[in-house]
Amino acid sequence: MTPWSDRTGRFSPLRLTTFVLVAAPGLLLVAALGTGALGGNALKTATHETGLWAIYFLLGSLAVTPMMRIARWPRLVIVRRMLGLAAFVYVAAHFGLYIADLSGNLVKVASEIILRFYLLIGFIAVLGLSVLAVTSTDRMIRRLGPNWRRLHQASYALTALGIWHFFIQSKLDVSEPTLMAGVFLFLMGFRLLPTLGLSAGPLTLVCLTMATAVATVLLEIGWFAATSTISLHQVWLSNFDFTFMIRPVWWVLGSGLALAAVAALRGAPQRSRRAEVAA
Repeated sequence: MTPWSDRTGRFSPLRLTTFVLVAAPGLLLVAALGTGALGGNALKTATHETGLWAIYFLLGSLAVTPMMRIARWPRLVIVRRMLGLAAFVYVAAHFGLYIADLSGNLVKVASEIILRFYLLIGFIAVLGLSVLAVTSTDRMIRRLGPNWRRLHQASYALTALGIWHFFIQSKLDVSEPTLMAGVFLFLMGFRLLPTLGLSAGPLTLVCLTMATAVATVLLEIGWFAATSTISLHQVWLSNFDFTFMIRPVWWVLGSGLALAAVAALRGAPQRSRRAEVAA
């Protein structure tokens, strides 16, 4: 099956669009490396960028199930595996570039991973995604049976590890990992709704969005409380300063409310066995 065809072999505009979107950052990065556009520390910049895209595509793969149910768009499931595999490709490139940045000295790489906690959790995420990538084929799905779904639910923990790794590596500017964490919390909260006996209706999504926005702010404040001497009051007030950027909480709030609006337009999603399996 080609990246632009579905299981029946027919051309799929959705799969082609997704393939172009996941390939574009890598191709642009290769072009930038080739032309020297990444500056004097090109390998480190490329390492950072591939790590970012790995987390983006992990979040994208986790967002497929909510979008299927909220937008009532079941065919979206055909791009979930592609997004997951793209995350693996980018995280493998991320690790490979890190090794290259250390001149291929594997002893040095191993010692850095052992001595630096954020590298250790990043390495665990790389190993975990490697396992998920190897077991993502149709043959492995049939072979593992019900255990396949349980194994691939590890993607939740691996995404959390990737975001944690990014938090520690980011030091003071944690805007981007905070945004990623907020999106991740929303996606995990969505998966808890059936357990709580709730459907993904507009009102439920509004409440989930508000709770996630509060959690995002508290996470950011808690991070600075634990890692710096910056005034927590200043961190809180920064969320209402739009001079230089829109803070993560507003992106989380806006995205969640937009999904609630989609749910209102599309009607209450029906629960189905397929949706439960896809979660």
